[in-house]
Amino acid sequence: MEKEVEGESSRVAMPPPNTGNLITILTIDGGGIRGIIPGVILAYLESQLQELDGEIARIADYFDVIAGTSTGGLVTAMLAAPNKDKRPLYAAKDITPFYIEHSPKIFPQISGLFAGAINLTKMINGPKYDGKYLHALIKRLLGGTRLHDTLTAVVIPTFDIKTLQPVIFSSYEANSKPDLDAELADICISTSAAPTFLPAYCFKTQDAQNKDREFNLIDGGVAANNPTLIAIGEVTKQTLMKHEDLFPIKPMDYGRF
Repeated sequence: MEKEVEGESSRVAMPPPNTGNLITILTIDGGGIRGIIPGVILAYLESQLQELDGEIARIADYFDVIAGTSTGGLVTAMLAAPNKDKRPLYAAKDITPFYIEHSPKIFPQISGLFAGAINLTKMINGPKYDGKYLHALIKRLLGGTRLHDTLTAVVIPTFDIKTLQPVIFSSYEANSKPDLDAELADICISTSAAPTFLPAYCFKTQDAQNKDREFNLIDGGVAANNPTLIAIGEVTKQTLMKHEDLFPIKPMDYGRF
């Protein structure tokens, strides 16, 4: 469905899942530079949707939930974060060029006779890469956008190395739990912090009582490299809690997924 706004086409916001027959969930695995693979697949999917609904069609217009782990979390944010016009920040066709452009700077390679020994020493003494370029890139890309700002619901897992527990950042909980309504940049840096390759990431948020909550997070792949079950579990939990977008869908009605 489309409407005209100030002479330009703009898609109407997707209706909540409880108004349709299916809950559509897109999940994107981790894998570092291999984020190019889902980038290619999603670009093809989006191009086919554009043949049906026009050039303005974007992946976020068709999925109730997008979940991603590690580099998949970054792709999730690129697809669901809003730009200044309240449309997705990136088209799917732009994801692969993004990785091709920035990956050599995120993962700089050492060449020469002693490259192997130098890389081994780095991995023994700490992360192979310092992550500075990646952190600056993600913060510049996403700015101050928070979890509740996404154009469709997102679910991004991480793992806290101090509590030794997974931390799931979910749009469904962003409003009721302010301490989980973190900036997307912090969430993406955290879920991309692959052990031995990139350093753990620390940041703070505040809860409803304005008390600080500290996160010390690494790659979401430690908890769930394939985020499919995490996404389905989150939707199931929200149906049990009778979330307004999902009620009266029943928790065990898996035929709707």
